[in-house]
Amino acid sequence: MKTIASVVSSLALVAALGAQTGGSAKAPVPQMTSGVFPWGTPAMTPTKTGARVTVFDAPTPTLDKFHCHISTLNPGENTGALHRHPQEELVIIKEGTLEINIDGKISTAKAGDMVFYAANENENMRNIGKTPATYYVLQFFTALTPKS
Repeated sequence: MKTIASVVSSLALVAALGAQTGGSAKAPVPQMTSGVFPWGTPAMTPTKTGARVTVFDAPTPTLDKFHCHISTLNPGENTGALHRHPQEELVIIKEGTLEINIDGKISTAKAGDMVFYAANENENMRNIGKTPATYYVLQFFTALTPKS
C-alpha cells in the first residue's frame, strides 16, 4: 500500500510541476483522415529558389507521419548540396525537367516521371530546363525511421 501511495504522490508532483512550467510536451498532431487536397490550397510561398507549400504532415493509421509538399524550382536552381533524409521519399514531377543526383549517379526526370529515394540516400535535384519545374514530394515515416 505504501508503494501505491508513493507512486500516486510522485505522479501528482510531476503533474503539478508540468502545470507550473506550462507543460513542455507538445499536443499530439491529429491523425490524418481520408480527403481531397485541392491544388493551390493553401497557396505556394515564394522561396529563394522557387516556391513551396506543405499539403499535409500528420500521422496515419499505419505511418508515424505522412508528409507531402509541393515545390517549384526555378531554372538553374537546385535543392541544395547533396544531403540525406532518414525517411523514404517519392518525388512525382508535375512539370519541367530535373537532373537527379543519387549518390553521384546522375539521371534526368521529366513531367510524369517519379523518383524514389531510399532512406539515407545521398541526393539532390537541379532544374536543368528553361521553365520552372514543379514536383510533389511524399515522405513516409515509420517506426523504423530514426527519430531526429
